[in-house]
Amino acid sequence: MIRVLLVDDQRLVRAGFKSILDGEDDITVVAEAADGRESLEAAHEHRPDVVLMDIRMPVMDGLTATRHLLGDPALTGIKVVILTTFDLDEDVYGALRAGASGFLVKDTEPEELIHGVRVVARGDALLAPSITRRLISEFAGRVARPAPSPVLNRLTEREREVMGLVAAGLSNDEIAKELVLSPATAKTHVSRIMTKVDVRDRAQLVVLAYESGMVTPRWLTP
Repeated sequence: MIRVLLVDDQRLVRAGFKSILDGEDDITVVAEAADGRESLEAAHEHRPDVVLMDIRMPVMDGLTATRHLLGDPALTGIKVVILTTFDLDEDVYGALRAGASGFLVKDTEPEELIHGVRVVARGDALLAPSITRRLISEFAGRVARPAPSPVLNRLTEREREVMGLVAAGLSNDEIAKELVLSPATAKTHVSRIMTKVDVRDRAQLVVLAYESGMVTPRWLTP
């Protein structure tokens, strides 16, 4: 059973999401919170697998709460999905940098919400390529000359190639097809890369690819 914590200052939004998620046999909403501070307390008390976190809230905003949640050793394994009204939101980019596993716009379809929770719960990043590329290229592109990250020196040429395809929004199956590999081999490459560069999931891997200059916003802009 996937345990979910809903964090949003609008009660109607929480009620709508709860109704959708609790209708699934494998998902249950274990707690709700109206601001970031409440979310920290609820996370410690209920130990959810996935936190759906609004960005703009009183008392403590979602970005600050995300940093606290993902930086707390007592909450290892927790996944955060950012909820936002706008897909191009600088705070969403900050949350991805902080370790959030992805984001959803609040007017997402019920099927996409359910799918997103399941994807993140199993350890994958929730990356909608068209939106995520625009978001990251918009804000990472403000850095005129990205500084190469020394951690990239740990990667083989093939691993750099795979990382570039991850940054382009390709799934493991698509990477396998592009490089003529088995899906299992592609998955192994991605897992090994994340371990070598010390990131928690694909979302952070994409951010690192942009910020290190491995890929450029212009190269990936549709």
